[in-house]
Amino acid sequence: MAGYRAEDDYDLLFKVVLIGDSGVGKSNLLSRFTRNEFSLESKSTIGVEFATRSLNVDSKVIKAQIWDTAGQERWIGIVLAIAPFGLRTDFIDGVEILSCLRELHSGYRAITSAYYRGAVGALLVYDVTRHSTFESVERWLKELRDHTDPNIVVMLIGNKSDLRHLVAVSTEDGKSFAERESLYFMETSALEATNVDNAFTEVLNQIYRIVSKKAMETGDGAAASAVPSKGEKIDVNKDVSAMKRVGCCSS
Repeated sequence: MAGYRAEDDYDLLFKVVLIGDSGVGKSNLLSRFTRNEFSLESKSTIGVEFATRSLNVDSKVIKAQIWDTAGQERWIGIVLAIAPFGLRTDFIDGVEILSCLRELHSGYRAITSAYYRGAVGALLVYDVTRHSTFESVERWLKELRDHTDPNIVVMLIGNKSDLRHLVAVSTEDGKSFAERESLYFMETSALEATNVDNAFTEVLNQIYRIVSKKAMETGDGAAASAVPSKGEKIDVNKDVSAMKRVGCCSS
């Protein structure tokens, strides 16, 4: 059974990341789960945001630290937009643009590495009314798997299920992709609070089961060493600082 707990009262801390295209509702999923809030005027996330909520799982207090960012998709767009000019030697500012392109790429890699570092769970979100966001899911999944442990728990989320008359991605298509990639799957509505708690809670329960199984396999004496690989406490200040070290062409 899940419930709200005091912020400083927990046994294990699990980092979970929200990924997916801009505008799919990641921030509202986060605010609905952690604060039971929803904003119709929600704007695209700038930089990095994270929030926490503690749940009771198997008599243990699990603190979920959930990260949300718009950084990845924006860096990809900027790099792709500048690349053709940066590679042209006859471009008037070719040298400067190429230099900036390199720094953008470096900045993107730094943001990506810091964002995924220590993550043991992920919600991969698409908008059921925008098929293009579903088409991006495969790319997001590849990036996630390139930067995280193979045992990371991933839930595929088809968000905005309340917009039934605008659905462009069928439930069957979502389920089929999830089954093919061995992901959990759920459709949610942050607006109506449908399945939001269920999605996050299921991810946290599955992470806990993996941690518990590893602890049992290694013996009680090694339980403490088994936990960090799947649920270590995150040095938030260090990770956020890494994301701020982006200089060229940023404002």
